[in-house]
Amino acid sequence: MHEVSRTRSVYESESDAFVDKYRAESVAALFGDDFYEALAGDRILDVGCGPGVDTETFVTDGFDVVGFDLTSSFVRAARTAVDEASFARGDMRRLPFRDGSFDGVWSCASFLHVPRPDAPGTLREFRRVLADDGVAYLSVKRGEESGFDTDGRYFELYRPEQVRSLVVDAGFGRVDIETGERWIQVLARV
Repeated sequence: MHEVSRTRSVYESESDAFVDKYRAESVAALFGDDFYEALAGDRILDVGCGPGVDTETFVTDGFDVVGFDLTSSFVRAARTAVDEASFARGDMRRLPFRDGSFDGVWSCASFLHVPRPDAPGTLREFRRVLADDGVAYLSVKRGEESGFDTDGRYFELYRPEQVRSLVVDAGFGRVDIETGERWIQVLARV
């Protein structure tokens, strides 16, 4: 879909600015406690890892991490910053990993770039690569009208009940949701 390719193009064309912005703060360090507590093992897939700031936090905290992103420049920056992790480039809508490969999937502010028609299949991919006792974290923007921002990046916005329904339909059992004014955080267990 053009939403994904256009968003990737924006990230590639302004990669230095986005790398600086996204390396400034780790969401995993700030809000990852519930995810850590829910993990039954140490293998994490950081989906949409960007330049690897959360990947670095996971490595520092003793986890075995694979960072995964569609944007080539982000993967290069992440490899440079976090040489203790593995990285792969690809599209989260078709994860190139075997079933049950990970104990946790972390998708911080990345799933929100997936257009709504592709969201169910993408969440099924998250579920597929998780172990039977796995857990997924995702954060999405809260709102009504999806579309392109002023930078040209596509954002799919959700209401809490919409994202809960999608996650449950993808095969997750317990789904905990925290909502703020602008963000929805989801912790979903298999």
